[in-house]
Amino acid sequence: MKQIRLFIKRIFDFFGSLIGIIILLPLLLVISIIIKINSKGPVLFKQKRLGKNGKVFNIFKFRTMVIDAEKKGDGIFVKNESDNRITSVGKILRSASLDELPQLLNVIKGDMSLVGPRPPLPYHPYEYEEYPSVQKERFKMRPGVTGLAQVKVRNSVPWDKRITFDVEYVNDFSIWLDFKIILLTIKSILFKREYIY
Repeated sequence: MKQIRLFIKRIFDFFGSLIGIIILLPLLLVISIIIKINSKGPVLFKQKRLGKNGKVFNIFKFRTMVIDAEKKGDGIFVKNESDNRITSVGKILRSASLDELPQLLNVIKGDMSLVGPRPPLPYHPYEYEEYPSVQKERFKMRPGVTGLAQVKVRNSVPWDKRITFDVEYVNDFSIWLDFKIILLTIKSILFKREYIY
């Protein structure tokens, strides 16, 4: 039964992302042009992330920071939106979560899903082999553009606490839950609500 639900999920992911890209194409082009005009560097930011079963893949985002930002300041950490590595356009994109839109390409490729645990860095907070067996459950499904942890706590709790929500999602997965998380994500973006679940 779960395999059927996962098959339906993949179909929904593929066509949902494809339709999303087609509808949003004008916006994506405008954002790309503005980023290029605003600061030096590529339009897209690529970064290695851990996916299903610990497979490493490149996640795509609109670039919101200066070139080589990870080698400056606080490195991989962005403690607040006043970080001077974030470009002026980047602040707007991040506040509206528009920087995440290129991940629709990741979904079409099959590296990600629309809903699932957010993909961590391969080396932070742990390497794949270092995750406790219970926490490794989160890697049984494709990572998502949004997820249960995002609509429940976002970044307000430590990583290990967020993982408990990821494991909860994997164990309780259903098409209805995905639909609910997508609606809650849209609601949080539109109304700037941090905790909405």
